[in-house]
Amino acid sequence: MKKTLPISLRSSLKNLGESLRNARIRRRLKMVTVADRAGVSRETLAKIQRGDPGVSMGNYAAVIFALGLGTDWMNLADIASDKIGQALDEDRLPSRVRSTGA
Repeated sequence: MKKTLPISLRSSLKNLGESLRNARIRRRLKMVTVADRAGVSRETLAKIQRGDPGVSMGNYAAVIFALGLGTDWMNLADIASDKIGQALDEDRLPSRVRSTGA
């Protein structure tokens, strides 16, 4: 049984796909050109432009790079930007430290 994604994730992927399609069109690049540069099939590029969640993250990344949109998005899960994780770590710190008597 295939697990369905939450609506917000499906919507976000659809928006990403539309943005990638618009970026390709603004650059006046044919699908076959972008697919070739990204090392994916034209069919896979079409799925990406529709926001298909079944396409691998690597293929999305290859298309983003092929369009010249860089790699800034790769910092999305950077530990230095994880404010929630940092707050949770701070909550777990002991309030005092005991001497080991060494």
